[in-house]
Order: sequence, then structure tokens, then C-alpha cells
Amino acid sequence: MDAPSDRPGSATPPPASAPIEDYRGMRRLLNPLWCYHGFRLSVITLTCFGVIMVFSSSSVIMVSAGLSPWHQAITQCVYCVIGIVAGVAAMHMPVDWYRRFAGVLLGLAVVLQLITFTPLGVSVNGNAGWVGIPGKFTMQPAEFMKLMLCIWLPRAMQQASQRFKRDGMVAYVWPAFFFGVCLLTVLGGKDVGTAMILVIIGAAAFLVGGFPLRWLLGIFGVLALSIGVIVVSSPNRMNRILAAYQSCTNEQAQEVCYQAIRAKYAMASGGFFGVGIGNSKEKWNYLPEAHNDFIFAIIGEETGFLGAALVILLFVVLGWCLICVAMRTRDRYAAVVMVCIATWIVGQGLVNIMVVVGLLPVMGVPLPFVSAGGSSLIMCLMAAGVAVSMMRSQDQIRDYATALSS
Repeated sequence: MDAPSDRPGSATPPPASAPIEDYRGMRRLLNPLWCYHGFRLSVITLTCFGVIMVFSSSSVIMVSAGLSPWHQAITQCVYCVIGIVAGVAAMHMPVDWYRRFAGVLLGLAVVLQLITFTPLGVSVNGNAGWVGIPGKFTMQPAEFMKLMLCIWLPRAMQQASQRFKRDGMVAYVWPAFFFGVCLLTVLGGKDVGTAMILVIIGAAAFLVGGFPLRWLLGIFGVLALSIGVIVVSSPNRMNRILAAYQSCTNEQAQEVCYQAIRAKYAMASGGFFGVGIGNSKEKWNYLPEAHNDFIFAIIGEETGFLGAALVILLFVVLGWCLICVAMRTRDRYAAVVMVCIATWIVGQGLVNIMVVVGLLPVMGVPLPFVSAGGSSLIMCLMAAGVAVSMMRSQDQIRDYATALSS
């Protein structure tokens, strides 16, 4: 076959914007377009299923409180609409906008979190991490901070890695310092569960962002020790930890072990197919926070092993899709943001599920997209929008999105 001619007028095809890969067979699971659609489908399915389960798990509680059985479900639908609007807006913001305003967004998150230490701060179940008017309107600024750290840390690490050859470890001082400030503002409200999620996000950003592994292990070892000291200094938290990993006495079964025991009862009574949506017994004011942090127990009871496994599978698909697209994205910043969001949502989901099944002590960590609550749902949907924006920086997905809009 003759080599391409360099003569004027010769037909030389232009270079493709992205190499075309063969995604037949099992390699279809790595196809960025499949992952793009799989991620969005997982988010939509989890959110819709969450609204159904919030209604099922909260109806009895609402009636016993003198409210309509639809009250919590309608409220969740309102949060869902707000979250979708925020997510669509975030989806249409270009990657460069997030890169440019990452510092401003984090500053806003810190200011909101500091408001929890003012008279506007509200304490919920011992955690002083809320702001608003009790009984009317409350929000949890830490949920906003989770997303902002996912946006800011990759930018800060990218800048630090560029200065590392010139300045050495000094280049990472500011990212580590501001991350520590964010963590301390959350720990100041005694919200250890949320602080643990921030540590998971930070670990992912520092590891993927190029922070030296030896220093990373040392820093997060100190953080783990500090959180451990905070836990040990609180008799309530210490009792919850001991209750999770040792046998409970009859007295503890009615106190510190009660919620964990009722959650296990719910999971055990579900069997393989469940008792049917709406037929849970534990939601009849037996299991505290049945529509919130322990909604997975009601899912296990009403939909059985099959429904619980499907929820876990959706989180796996969500994380897999984000990681696969991140590995094929040329924009380093966008790739690390996707990794951080995947770590946050999947990690928090895993922590929530492990608490329900008794592998971790009880802590206030909601199940993303599913648990009742406005702050978590709105921020998770907004994070999904940011993730879609980052996914569109990948060549094949960008070409696909451009073709659809034209």
C-alpha cells in the first residue's frame, strides 16, 4: 500500500478528536458512553426509589405526629425538584467555571459552616451542625462542604503538584491547611460521622492528586488518632462503639443497642423477597429514624435481599461509571473531581449500609439519594450535575453531547 502523498490536493483525512476503541463483549462495561448513561440512570433510579421508600417508612410516624401520611413524602418530592433544578444548572456549567471559582465556593462553604456556631445554629440529636429555625426550616452546611471539597481539592492539588519540584513539600501546605480548617469546623459541631466522610474525600483527593504516599499515611494517621480521641472523650459515642462489637446486656438492649437491634430485626424479617412495600412492622415506631439514617433497614424488610442487593448494585454502577470515565478523561482536574464525588457518594452509602447491618457503630450518616432530608438529597443531586459536567470533558461524551444539542 502506498504511503500518503504530501502533494497539494492529496486527500489526507483529518485526525480524529479521540481514538476509537473497540468496546465489544465485556469491554462494553468500560465504554464512556455506556458509563455516562449508566451513571445518570443510577442517580434517577435511586432518587425515585428513595421517594417511594421515604413515603413507606414515614407514613406511620407522620400519622402518629398528627400529620398527613403523605407529609414527609411530599416534602421529599419538593427537595427532589429543588435538587434536580440545582443539578441541571450544575450540569450546564463548564469545567473551567468550577476550576476558576473553586476557592470562592469553598470559602462560602466554610462561612456557612461557621454560622452553626452562632445563635442561628441548631442542635439535632446532639450534633450542632445545623442552621435555621427549629420546626420550620433547617439545613446542614456540612453537606454543601462535601461537594465544595470535591470541587476545590482537585484544583488545589493540581496547583501544588506543579509547584512541588520547585518548592518541595511546602507546596502542599496550603491545601492541607484549608482541608484541616474545613474538618475542624465540622468536628467543632461534634458531627463525627460527617467528619469521617470528609476524611474519605480528602484521602481520595490527596492520593489521586499526587500527594506523596508516605506523608499522606502520616497525616491521615494523625487525623484518625484525633477523631479517636474525640470519640473516647464522649461516653455516649464510646458506648455506641462498644455496643456494636460486643454482646448487649438487657439494659443496653433498651438503650444504646436498641436502634441497632431493631435494624437487624428488620433486615432478618425481610427474607429474600421481602414482606412487600408498605408492610414493614419496624416502621410502626419501633425503629428510630426509619425514614432517615436507617431507611436501608426498611428497604431490606420490605423488598428483601433482592431489593437491598439492587440498591447496593446501583451504588456500585454509579461509582464504576465515574471511575471509568475519569480514567479516560484528558483533563486531570475533571478526572480527580469525578473520583472525589464517586468516593463521597459510594463511601457514604457503604458507611450507612454497614451501620444498618451492624458492621459499624451507629452514626448519623444518611444514605445518598434515598434517605429523607433536604440538605443531603439536594447536594447529592447537585453533585451528580457537577459529575455530568466533568464527564462531558471526555472526548467521546463531549462529541455525543454536542451532536445531541446541534
